[in-house]
Amino acid sequence: MTTKKTFRSIDPATLPKHFDSPVAELRLADVWEADGTYRYDPSRPREETFVVDTPPPTASGSLHIGHVFSYTHTDVVVRQRRMRGFNIFYPLGWDDNGLPTERRVQNYFHVRTDVRTPYERGLTLPQAAPETMKKEPPRIVSRPNFIELCHKVTREDEQVFKALFRRVGLSVDWRHEYATIDDHCRRTAQLSFLDLHEKGHLYSVFAPTMWDVDFQTAVAQAEVEDRPQSGAFHDIAFAVEGTGEELVIATTRPELLAACVGVTAHPEDPRYQHLFGKTALTPIFRAPVPIFPSPLVDREKGTGILMVCTFGDATDVIWWREQKLPLRQMLGKNGRVLPVTFGEGAWESRDPAAANAAYAPLQGKGAKQARAAVVELLRRDEHAAAPGRGPALRGEPRPIERAVKFYERGDQPLEFVPTRQWFVRLADKKAELLEFGEKIKWHPDYMRLRFRNWTEGLQGDWCISRQRYFGVQFPVWYPLDAEGKPDHSRPLLATREVLPVDPTVDVPPGYEASQRDQPGGFTAETDVFDTWFTSSLTPQISSHWGDDPARHARLFPADLRPQAHDIIRTWAFYTIAKAMLHESSVPWHHIAISGWILDPDRKKMSKSKGNVVTPMHLLDTYSSDAVRYWSASARLGTDTAFDEKVLKIGKRLVTKIWNASKYVLSQSAEVHPISEELDRALLHKLSAVVEHATRSFDEHEFAAALERTEDFFWRWFTDAYLELAKARARGEGGAGEAARGSAVAALRLGLSVLLRLFAPVLPYITDEVWRWVYAEETGEASIHRAKWPSAADFAAVAAPSDPGLLDLAAAAMAAVNKRKSELGASVGRVVSDLALGANAATLARLKPALGDVLTAVRAGAHELVERPELADGEVVVVRCEVEAAAAAAGAGDAAASEA
Repeated sequence: MTTKKTFRSIDPATLPKHFDSPVAELRLADVWEADGTYRYDPSRPREETFVVDTPPPTASGSLHIGHVFSYTHTDVVVRQRRMRGFNIFYPLGWDDNGLPTERRVQNYFHVRTDVRTPYERGLTLPQAAPETMKKEPPRIVSRPNFIELCHKVTREDEQVFKALFRRVGLSVDWRHEYATIDDHCRRTAQLSFLDLHEKGHLYSVFAPTMWDVDFQTAVAQAEVEDRPQSGAFHDIAFAVEGTGEELVIATTRPELLAACVGVTAHPEDPRYQHLFGKTALTPIFRAPVPIFPSPLVDREKGTGILMVCTFGDATDVIWWREQKLPLRQMLGKNGRVLPVTFGEGAWESRDPAAANAAYAPLQGKGAKQARAAVVELLRRDEHAAAPGRGPALRGEPRPIERAVKFYERGDQPLEFVPTRQWFVRLADKKAELLEFGEKIKWHPDYMRLRFRNWTEGLQGDWCISRQRYFGVQFPVWYPLDAEGKPDHSRPLLATREVLPVDPTVDVPPGYEASQRDQPGGFTAETDVFDTWFTSSLTPQISSHWGDDPARHARLFPADLRPQAHDIIRTWAFYTIAKAMLHESSVPWHHIAISGWILDPDRKKMSKSKGNVVTPMHLLDTYSSDAVRYWSASARLGTDTAFDEKVLKIGKRLVTKIWNASKYVLSQSAEVHPISEELDRALLHKLSAVVEHATRSFDEHEFAAALERTEDFFWRWFTDAYLELAKARARGEGGAGEAARGSAVAALRLGLSVLLRLFAPVLPYITDEVWRWVYAEETGEASIHRAKWPSAADFAAVAAPSDPGLLDLAAAAMAAVNKRKSELGASVGRVVSDLALGANAATLARLKPALGDVLTAVRAGAHELVERPELADGEVVVVRCEVEAAAAAAGAGDAAASEA
């Protein structure tokens, strides 16, 4: 006797009633790690590999829901590509050098750094108490000690971050974890410096540089943002030397009057053309300055004539260079007025004694305090540029709102301070940068315009040196002459073999340690790289560029760079620039741009603004899958308001998958092919969903794929087909074994496909269900190594004769259930007499699914009534008699309805 094969089923009684997501998340994360589910295989060829240049988060403080949002976007794409059969290289690093970490460590331990302080071996410090920070000055520690403290804090932060990312379900290969301050990353960054220097793309110069007076460091153009600030125009009268004329200049920065080195107007402005070539005298300090024409002047702004100072803005720098004006730097690196002496050097004055007397009280003041003091001086007759003309300040200051440049992390306006800095030449390479930007596929495409606009508006070269401590050091020293002065024109560079180096500890080639800071010896470059100088090398860090050519060829260029739109001007721009300068290559082929997460006031969530939502309680309350559902529901490039209601929808979806899966996989029947017309109609409709989802993922439109899949799951699989087919799957309603087997097979195939479609977004619930039955049947222990759904899943299922049969059957079922509701009966009540009406063609189409419809609505006697006036596909309830509820049996006759 031959034993007929049956579907393997589960006993739902052995499963929990509800999906215990916190327990499952911890268990599955450990299983994935132990099984190597997400490991990269270096033996597979490049064409089978999908390489991700993952953004390293700043290891400072805590992660917020915005991080979960954007990193989930990447993970959803990666998981789908893995199921497509790609060998995934998906690393994650930590951006742990730079100002955020320094400030956190300074506050955490209440310390400051001085490079002259000796190193204390074994120094350990506790977290500073709030009362200590208020009463005691910060402890001064050496740079090496400070770096040790930074490492201590960042290591702790990184472990917390890693635990959160594992909980969220990022399918990262943690064997490739890195930190931008570790030896490998430092070596890569220093190697980049040497390569750029060798190719002639670097230079060092003493020049005016944008400077943050709080952080005491130079900043690059990409790190600058405009903020609206209240200010005022001050109308100030200058004298024209040798004439009886005066000119009135409107300025918002009267505190820079002592630094005035010129006056300029537009060459075509008839009001001032006769003054060009003459000399103006400044009020208060009576400094002679040239009057010259410049097309850069806006004739409509202020009075149309400007004072040129060293330095008020970037245009002042241009005029200073073009006109070869003297340098009168009156603001120091701390933003306070420096001591100077009029009558000496560049500080020319027609009355040095009076100028010095007026200037002396300004020394040591900040810019705001100096501004107020200078305005008061301008109100006094004796400080007029020309005697007998009244006060130099004409009228009262006129309030205005204007954009002022700030360092993106700073609290005070930027100043221009002459310092020695290293630069990468980029301003002369705009055309090349634009060309390489066009070689990359941007998702969404309109984001390429942000890159183009930024590149076209580039005003200068990239300043890469920072006057900080916790960062990657320049591999540079300078020779000292006989007087102990450094020769910056002949930098001493480390050799590639010894990288990474710390020039404050290590010695340059050809020198001894005893020659450090001695005449005829050497001195170290104490600046560190701009953090973007290292972060712009994340593709090369992962590929081990410069150290392992074979690995580099397998992993570079990367396939995907995911990032937010606000750092296109920094991370994307600099990474493209580095790859272009080093290897004349793009760093990746695709870039996917996420939007911001907004708070209820539609403002970007950020730690600096204090409006963030931390994710852990959301993961505990709703599950990681639900949080990922919220993230993946947002389209790339779109700013999204945080809405907890979407998390509730995600949790409801997870619950429905759990319950529907328990039901489907508990059904057992003899194995038969999928032959019934309704079953084939379901799978035909599902195959279209697979095609759409696959196309959407190819364009990184995962939100569209999720939306289409979710809609099918609810509308067609659970609410329609499952209700229609479940009685047949149980063998009820007179269904034969072939029809029953067809229903169970369709349910199982439909669930398998849907689980795989949901898997990139909902990794936990889908893998949990997959392991009940499908793992054994397919040989893939995890759904995340299973094949992404394709036409092959449906190859053995014949196309339905009527692809719209499921729609029709669902409409008929819905019509009956609606009538039950109108009668005040539940959908589970038995229908003792039912008549359905439709036109002849529609009734003929309905017959293959009629049995399923009748059992779904629990109808006994029935009649089909031809209604020729009805449109094709329209079904109405002509008559419906519902049996009384069991609790009310005998209390009255059955409810009835006649159409």
